[in-house]
Amino acid sequence: MTPAFHPGEIWRDTNGLPINAHGGGIVRHDGVYYWFGEHKVEGEAGNLAQVGVHAYSSTDLLTWKDEGIALAVEDDPLSEIARGCILERPKVIHNPRTGKFVMWFHLEIAGAGYSSARCGVAVADVATGPYTYLKSVRPNARHWPQNVAPQFKQPLNADERACVKELVLPGGPVQNYPTDLLYRRDFENGQMSRDMTLFVDDDGTAYHLAASEDNGTLHLSRLSDDFLDTTGEYVRLFPGHFNEAPALMKRRGIYFLITSGCTGWTPNPARLFKARTIWGPWAELGNPCVGTDAQKESTFESQSTYLLPVAGKPDAYVFLADRWRPENAIDGRYVWLPIQFREDQPVIAWQDSWDLGFFDPA
Repeated sequence: MTPAFHPGEIWRDTNGLPINAHGGGIVRHDGVYYWFGEHKVEGEAGNLAQVGVHAYSSTDLLTWKDEGIALAVEDDPLSEIARGCILERPKVIHNPRTGKFVMWFHLEIAGAGYSSARCGVAVADVATGPYTYLKSVRPNARHWPQNVAPQFKQPLNADERACVKELVLPGGPVQNYPTDLLYRRDFENGQMSRDMTLFVDDDGTAYHLAASEDNGTLHLSRLSDDFLDTTGEYVRLFPGHFNEAPALMKRRGIYFLITSGCTGWTPNPARLFKARTIWGPWAELGNPCVGTDAQKESTFESQSTYLLPVAGKPDAYVFLADRWRPENAIDGRYVWLPIQFREDQPVIAWQDSWDLGFFDPA
């Protein structure tokens, strides 16, 4: 039987074991794809990092070899990546200037809930690791976003500080969300960073895109030439619209972004945006999913994590998503679907089974 993708079904590696790489991303290097994701364990304990970041390799995107744990959590309770921390959505990119593979991920210090909202950074000499943990950061400390008016590039005054202290911000939409206060609150110590992705443009410039401002606003930041830090050059996207699970791609000079709303572990309708420059302006295009009402309203019971260009196949991109199972994290499933283009707009439709021949000319 010809190998094929079966979205939502258990996907086994070449050892016959279920692939364990959730909220992941893929980097291609020297003809090989490398998939990095959160290693889960059984039960609700699996929602915390008990093992680390798992890596797999493939040349065809269908058959995956287990490459082991690329970044392991640490037993030292004082470590920022101690067992029991929250380590989510790892993404790896290759830096041709330094030769290093650079991993970024959303990090919450163990025992602190989701209050840390930091980026973890690790590096390796080879794609599969092991990765050396370098640091965590709140991005863009003491830098103002480029796309806000001058009158909003100033610290909070006393009344505004008092207002912020009274806010209850659970990470999802709230009434009277303050669209011009939270990035100013975080100016000195750096901006919040939760759900995130990395993107490398055609010119080799790398970007970090993350849910910030208590999930209410996305921040798009340019990375330094070594990919190890942000540069202070960043913009705010869709203030107060509460987007997470960002995934970014570029086709024929146009940037496309897919996100989800903020509804916790419950899936919701995907959102599609496009721009002619990465800094914007960005236009919202609606829900890219087509199908039944239930499929569209739940993004096929999943949430975006990455948009993957397929090497050697023009205009071939794959939508990578996860079905989260917080009551038993190990049972989360992967939903990979081909992206189609209708009037130059990405469209995602359900496929019970498909392979890369989907992208071949009719």
